[in-house]
Parts: sequence; C-alpha cells; structure tokens
Amino acid sequence: MRTTRRQAVCLIVIFLTLLGLLAPVEIVLALRAGDMPEIADLFRRAPTQAKLKQLQRNLESRCRLGKAVRPWVQLARFVVLRDVGDKAVLGRDGWLFYRPAVRYLIEPWTPEAGENNIFNAIVSFRDDLAKRGIRLVVMPVPNKASIFPDKLAVRATETCGPVNPATRAVLARLQQAGVEIIDLFEIYGQAWHDPAAHECYLAQDSHWSPEGMRRAAAVAAQRLLESGLMTRGTAPYQPRPVTLQRYGDVLRMIRVPQIERFFEPERIDCTQIVDAQTRRPYADDPNSPVLVLGDSFLRIFERDEPGNAGFVAHLACHLGFGLTSVINDGGASTLVRQQVASRPALLEGKRIVLWEFVERDIRFGTEGWQIIGLP
Repeated sequence: MRTTRRQAVCLIVIFLTLLGLLAPVEIVLALRAGDMPEIADLFRRAPTQAKLKQLQRNLESRCRLGKAVRPWVQLARFVVLRDVGDKAVLGRDGWLFYRPAVRYLIEPWTPEAGENNIFNAIVSFRDDLAKRGIRLVVMPVPNKASIFPDKLAVRATETCGPVNPATRAVLARLQQAGVEIIDLFEIYGQAWHDPAAHECYLAQDSHWSPEGMRRAAAVAAQRLLESGLMTRGTAPYQPRPVTLQRYGDVLRMIRVPQIERFFEPERIDCTQIVDAQTRRPYADDPNSPVLVLGDSFLRIFERDEPGNAGFVAHLACHLGFGLTSVINDGGASTLVRQQVASRPALLEGKRIVLWEFVERDIRFGTEGWQIIGLP
C-alpha cells in the first residue's frame, strides 16, 4: 500500500510539473512558429464561459507539447494507477470495458418521461409497422459488463448471473405493452453458468464474440420461423472458417500505442457465410421479407474484417434466404428508424422487422429515443 501511495504521489508531482511547464513552453513554440499563442486571447478579449471552453478545446487539439507528452502521461497513469483513459475501464484477466456501458451498469438512473423515452418510441414504431401488416421483434444486446461482472471487479465473482436490474425493468414494461422481445440476457446467462461454454464477448472489445453472435443468430432465427409468417428458404448458404488477429475497439479507443504494447492481439475464429454453388460471400436481398435494423453489433464481422461473418449473414444462413439490413454504428435508438422513414421502399414486402440495439443505448442512445413517424 505504501508503494502504491508513493507512486501516486510521484505521479501527481510529475503532472503538476508538466502543467507548470506547459504554458510557457507552448507560448515559446507558438512565437517561434510565427503564430499568436492561444492563451493570448485571455488578455485581448473579456473572457466568457463560451470563450474559455473554446480555448480549452483549442489547447487540447493544437497544443504541440501536449500532443507530444500526452501519450507518455497516459502510459504513466496506466502503469501506476491502471487507468486507461476516459473511454475504457480495465477489468480482470486483461478484459477491457467501454466506460459508458459500465456507467450504465453502476450509476442510478430513471428512463426519461415525456415523448423522448424508450417506451413511447418502441411502442409507436411497433404500432406504425402493425398498420402495414409488419411485426416488430426487438432484440436488445446485453452490455459485456452486465453478463460478465466478474471480469470487471473482484467483488462480482460471487454474483449469481447477469447484473442488469434497470434493464430487466425496462424489458418487463415493454413486454407488458405487448412488445415482442428476444431475451439474450437469459441466453447469455446460461452461458455464464456453464464453465464449458465459450465466452460470448471479446476480451478487448465492446462487442460480442463470434460465439455470442452465433448464439444470438440461432435464437433469433428460431423465433422468426416460429412466428408463422415465413418458412425456411432453400438458399445454399455454407459456412467457411476464417481466423483473424486484431486489437479490440476498446483498446484502440485509448489511442496510446505505448499502452497497446502491453496487450497481444486477440485471436478470433470467425465463420463466413458463402453461396455453396458460386462461392460468393453472402449478400443482402432488398426483396427479403425480413428487415434487420441495428448498430455496430451487426456491423462487426459483417461489414468489417473478415466480412459476411456477422449476425446478418448467420441469421440468413439459419433462415435459408437473404435479408435486408440497415446498420448505423451507435445509432440504433433513433437513427436507423430515421433511415427507414426516409426510405419507405425498405418496408415493401416486409413481414418482420428485427430491431437490435445495445443495452447501454437505453440510456445513452444517440439522438435519444425520438418518435419517428413512418410515411
């Protein structure tokens, strides 16, 4: 404990020293380059709150010394305090977590009242689709920390399963309103209790692993086929194993190569979906009876490396026919519905809309949960 405190004190002293040197060095560098120092604005105009915030942003983005020193300061914070920045949280066994997802899990909150809330947005969308003879199926994807809290903190090692009381309350209210839900919390909770089961999430990434994605695709396909609105097709899809190695998105968000060197790239065993006859990769079908909406959980493995190995392709393989998909990174709460509203042809011939969004978007969704009327 004494060693840790001494290290923290040394780190604080270094930070204060750097702060004391930063302003004069930056002024000298700016003058040598023939530029007017940003800090001079404080003396040329009366400071306002807006100007001070703008100055702060400019100093963060343009400060030459700051850009050079920042990675090494972040490295020192990582080595001494195990701090990996404002977007990531370092868990156990090398696991990294996306900080907004952890905030969603541990901070108390209440869904917003009024029009801009998840309940009204989903029920309104469900009702608009029903008027067109289309069934809505909602599939929230659990945050990694909700399913594996034991990888986040030692105190959670004795937890009896997924930790997500707020989300369970939201889903229960939606189900009471008649919204059809695919409960991945139950599916992944079974994997948590089974020591032999593969991990459903990537250690360095905020997204599910190929195993977690395949479990979701299998249960979604079963639900859609049981709906009675469609039968399994005969498209000759075939799996093709592909292995890749890469760093996860949470590790890349840190944006400090010196910290990345403490981690090894993850080995990821994917399965691409190809046409057994032509050997061509899976491709969407705009005339499909199923429209899939979602965020980066649908993009991973599908539209990035290795391609055609994500949720949409695997769901199509289970169903035996191609799907129509609209994918927007981080925009599954409102932006994907805006895209559908602006392109009504997407709904032509559709019988089911499968809507995926990550759990943290219940609170932090981009553009909130607006009611988007369909034309």
